[in-house]
Amino acid sequence: MKRRLSQRLDGWLFALALLLGVAALGYLSTRYDHSFDWTYGGRASLPPESRAVLATLKGPVEIVSYANPQGDLRQTIAGFIQRFQRVKPDINLHFVDPQQDPAAMREQGITVDGALILHYQDREQRLDELDERSLTNALERLARGGERIVAFVTGDGERRADGKGNADLGTFIAQLEGRGMRAVPLNFAQVTGVPEHTNLVVLASPSLALPPAEIKALVDYVNNGGNLLWLTEPSNDDLGLSPLAEALGVRVLPGVLVDGQGVALGLKDPRILALGDYPAQAITRGFMLSTVFPQVSALAKVSNANWGIAPFLRSGAQSWTEFKPIDNAHDSTIRYDADAGELKGPLDFGFALSRISPSPDKAEQRAVVIGDGDFLSNSFLGNGGNRALGERVFDWLLGDDALVNLPPRGAPDRLLQLSQAQLNAVSMGFLLGLPLALLLAGTWIAWRRRRA
Repeated sequence: MKRRLSQRLDGWLFALALLLGVAALGYLSTRYDHSFDWTYGGRASLPPESRAVLATLKGPVEIVSYANPQGDLRQTIAGFIQRFQRVKPDINLHFVDPQQDPAAMREQGITVDGALILHYQDREQRLDELDERSLTNALERLARGGERIVAFVTGDGERRADGKGNADLGTFIAQLEGRGMRAVPLNFAQVTGVPEHTNLVVLASPSLALPPAEIKALVDYVNNGGNLLWLTEPSNDDLGLSPLAEALGVRVLPGVLVDGQGVALGLKDPRILALGDYPAQAITRGFMLSTVFPQVSALAKVSNANWGIAPFLRSGAQSWTEFKPIDNAHDSTIRYDADAGELKGPLDFGFALSRISPSPDKAEQRAVVIGDGDFLSNSFLGNGGNRALGERVFDWLLGDDALVNLPPRGAPDRLLQLSQAQLNAVSMGFLLGLPLALLLAGTWIAWRRRRA
């Protein structure tokens, strides 16, 4: 009897302990939360680039959401912002009922239910879209500290910053504008010099000879401390740009870079250079992505330059400067010819320049010269890490060093890359292998049944 009573008591105590444990877990779940992300690359969590942007924000971020209290919108916004708050706890979210003061809403331009206004220090950003990329871009613009004006030289056959053509830069520049940069045209037929408050001038692969007055304006801009990005091409050695090259302390070498290693990498055109490693420099520090450059000019330093010049793009040991015109990408007669003066690789084709600024308004002046502009064009921007490298170049030139080393955007398992042989194997497996396997399985089952 005592034993039975003891067993019942033990059972009731165990049930009570179990209920108390469940209640404790329920209470703790309302006070604390933790999630596990077992997806490849952690794509269900806040991505590394968003975390890196949050790490650049020193101090609290105030977010005001103008969302109607009716419905589930406020709950959706709070759950979305909570992902960012887990990484940066001093993000504070407040809700305002837009129906309480319609006049104030009109004055602030609030027309979307759930619109967000982000406040950081003395800056603010408005956001009408509730998605991760838009919010990360808005936070990055806050970290940048204001809109940056990037002037693109036009009028001489340059790549268009807003163009949709294959050779233009429209796709890349549209993405930069989402990150706090504003592209404006700079036509020296309409102005005599670079306007004030320009943060960066871009000379993107002109195809026509520049007038002397235009070259002088660019040289004066550099000599006065302006930041410059110059994208040159193998066909740009006769456009009168030698004064600009001299001001920068670089020289564009004749010929086009070709790489004999490209065949092993599956590249059919020897003029296409594929890079997987880079000389050490702030732009390429920690950069592990492959990049593709379709037609490249090699560059050389001038010994008497008053710049600090660091290479960050370099061709392989099997490359050389080919002087012979290449009309056919499959031309098997292309050979290195030392007697013709062709130079053997490795050869630099990307320079990062810096020096103490001649202008009293800033401490350092920066410039970048790259022997190719195609890698940022609409046609080639999606190849490997081309876009990520371009973003690093612009961030470095604009002095946003904290943003240079942001991780590349995009989930690592978003694309499935298959060689032609692998694609053929998969196709044959579905077209022949799988039906044949089903036929054999059916035949075997039928044979077993007949024997039974």
